Amino acid sequence: MEVTRREALRSVVSKCVPVATAALVLPEARAAETTSQPKAPVGMLYDATLCIGCKACVVACAEANDLPRDVSLDGLHQAPEDLNAFTKNIIKLYKPHDQSPDSFVKQQCMHCIDPACVAACPFKALWKDDENGIVAWEPSRCIGCRYCEIACAYHVPKFEWDMINPKIVKCELCRPRLAKGYEPACTSVCPTHAVIFGPREDLLSQAKERIEQSPNKYFENRVYGEHEAGGTQVLYLSHVPFEDIGLPDVGAAPIPARLNWQKRIYKFLALPLLMYAMLASIMKKNWIDHRREMREEEERTGLRPQL
Repeated sequence: MEVTRREALRSVVSKCVPVATAALVLPEARAAETTSQPKAPVGMLYDATLCIGCKACVVACAEANDLPRDVSLDGLHQAPEDLNAFTKNIIKLYKPHDQSPDSFVKQQCMHCIDPACVAACPFKALWKDDENGIVAWEPSRCIGCRYCEIACAYHVPKFEWDMINPKIVKCELCRPRLAKGYEPACTSVCPTHAVIFGPREDLLSQAKERIEQSPNKYFENRVYGEHEAGGTQVLYLSHVPFEDIGLPDVGAAPIPARLNWQKRIYKFLALPLLMYAMLASIMKKNWIDHRREMREEEERTGLRPQL
């Protein structure tokens, strides 16, 4: 059958235009599908008035993170006394000497909004996830300087002293579990929901609602972590003073912001170079004094000193 020029052109256009359109539109559609919107910072809310000290969270944390059992206390029971190279999460008991109320407290990384450990790490082995705010550790960048241990106001990062290839051990909010759609191990097993997981803003709103419903129940009607050190993603409610359960008064300003003067001093190795110049000057002065004493002794005794 004979095909006219017009029919041939119409056939080419009808077949090529959809292909060209797909080539232009599909990449944008796929990019829209794969490009996820920034997530809200996540965190935990711990209510000390609900904690019964069962330590189910401690066991679940160890299992989820493949941590060795810490039986250093008596060689038999998993009962860590503090955060260490085997323990990312711990329950402690505050028991006063007088008749004031006691309290359990859960300790783990606070996941500060502006973390001091991240600012202190010289090779960015500790970093803050832009999407969920988790403070994570990258082993390939770590040099084992332990500056993070010194910088952290909450004494959270711990170093594996007994290992040939040591790690920095700290809570990372069970990142592998979050990637699979699960919540952190500690919050998933708490029988009284003393610790819960969710977006930080939602948790903060819930904490304030609890305070409004029971205004005389919580210490100073305050949420610890809302403003402390610039804010933390792990929030606390307590019926006893926060300092008594190990939460320090760190002020409202982010800790890295207070260290700007140190950054200026260390910029371009200014402080090391200054210290080296001072040391060289002292050594030179001591050497000149020593040579003068040698000449004086040689003139006085007629013997040349050996040193």
